[in-house]
Amino acid sequence: MVKPNANNLKLYREKPPQESRSPLDAIGSLPDVLQAFQRGTGWTLRYVAGPAPSQTVDLTWSTPANPGVGVSPGHLRLDRIGGRSVATPSGNAAVDQATARSLASAISGMVNELLETRSALWQREAELAAGVPLAAGSEQQCHLATRLQAVLKAGAEGVGCQAAGLYMLDEATTELKLRAVWGLPFDRLTAPPRPLEGSIADLEALLGHAVVLENRTLMQSWRVPEDFPAAVCIPVSSPASLLGTLWVFSETERDFNSRETNMLEVVAGRLAADLEREMLLSEGEQATGLKRQVAAAERLQRSQLPSAYLLPEHWQLAGALPQAGPTAGFYDWSRLPNGMLSLGVGQSLHTGLPGAMAANALKTALRAHAPYHPDPEQVLRQLNLTVWTGSAGDQHAEAFFGLLEPGTGRIAFSAAGEPAMWILRQDGSSEPLPCRSDLLGAGPEPLYEPFAYQLEPGESLLVLATKNLDRATPCDPRFALAEAVRSLPPTTWLTAEQIVDIASDQIASPPIGAGSEGWSLLAIKRSPLDD
Repeated sequence: MVKPNANNLKLYREKPPQESRSPLDAIGSLPDVLQAFQRGTGWTLRYVAGPAPSQTVDLTWSTPANPGVGVSPGHLRLDRIGGRSVATPSGNAAVDQATARSLASAISGMVNELLETRSALWQREAELAAGVPLAAGSEQQCHLATRLQAVLKAGAEGVGCQAAGLYMLDEATTELKLRAVWGLPFDRLTAPPRPLEGSIADLEALLGHAVVLENRTLMQSWRVPEDFPAAVCIPVSSPASLLGTLWVFSETERDFNSRETNMLEVVAGRLAADLEREMLLSEGEQATGLKRQVAAAERLQRSQLPSAYLLPEHWQLAGALPQAGPTAGFYDWSRLPNGMLSLGVGQSLHTGLPGAMAANALKTALRAHAPYHPDPEQVLRQLNLTVWTGSAGDQHAEAFFGLLEPGTGRIAFSAAGEPAMWILRQDGSSEPLPCRSDLLGAGPEPLYEPFAYQLEPGESLLVLATKNLDRATPCDPRFALAEAVRSLPPTTWLTAEQIVDIASDQIASPPIGAGSEGWSLLAIKRSPLDD
């Protein structure tokens, strides 16, 4: 401790607490194990704190034993009893050194595992304590201002002082504003902030020190915010950020010992905890409201999925999206006035709520344009124009649109981007349909080509749209779909829903499902003639 005078300053640095005893002492069964080892082998096995000594004639064998986090490792030491081989109580000769070392090594391993488990439990319990969700009490809570003032009063009176103030840093960490007071004139709260630059005592405190100013000479040299004969400045901080400083003032010149500064550090910790709790409660309420909105958006999105009822005879349709949360994709089908079926599947390149909103807008626009254009490529051009003119040029999506003639099985279609398309035949064979063009929203005049395919009875068309632009990699849903198609049994008697279930399970499995939320799937099947 440095005694203060006009030219020096007393600083207290917080030191981590020292372990009062080794964690090995808390293993109640260890002494019994060591005694049993001695009786059974004729060798002593004991724990010695600190590093193993250098090899000497007195040291037979040792192995490190780590008693836990924050404690210096020790070692388990093996020795002969009395320096010579002895008989065990049962009358048998003591075991040889190699056997004793092998058994001692096994015991050491068990002790280390137990200590590591205890250390992990100690850390986990503290983490779980921090993970308890905050919730405001059912009864009316006193205002934060009242609680802060009560803490300031209790802390100041606890060390025999007459005033205290809490100064908070602004967002730019350039100024300190008085936010709570006790024992100071109330109008101090209306005073302008103090610049942090030049506030020597506050800067020193924010480095993690308790700054003790015991007389007026020191007070004048260290830019104290209030005129008092003595004061203490304590940092107010959380593990993640600096919040400000706590000043406690005395009306007389006096000394502050380490016990008093430790108490004020506890008070500063209580202030930081109250402030962070208030912030977390506010953020928690906002997060809860956001979660409710996200859940409502997900329910709305799922409720608007197309129904399989009222489909034409001999036709099955099914689709799938990622299971959790609002998705940035869609699949859709509907009956047009001319009797044809419009088929659509798409995926926005955005994620989360923005992606879900974009996907819903795409589906709505697709349904609006489908009845008025005879060709799928024209529908996609109009859809692209809607996306292009209605955004800042950053709304991109992959999409498939087709028109199905139920009587003939002919599907005319076009695609934006590179959706994966597979034909599944009755005999179990499959064939990809390559198709690649501009993404929706990529430009005002895209090129979308017309395609057509005749689905025979028993055949299926599987279409996957994704936001993944990395082609043919293990993390590409297209890759997973290709693997699923190869593993499918003959699909003659599989329903469209069963085909989708098998394919979506493959897509959602790791490594695809671990980080991919951007895919949507549609299956169109023409039932066999004898179905």
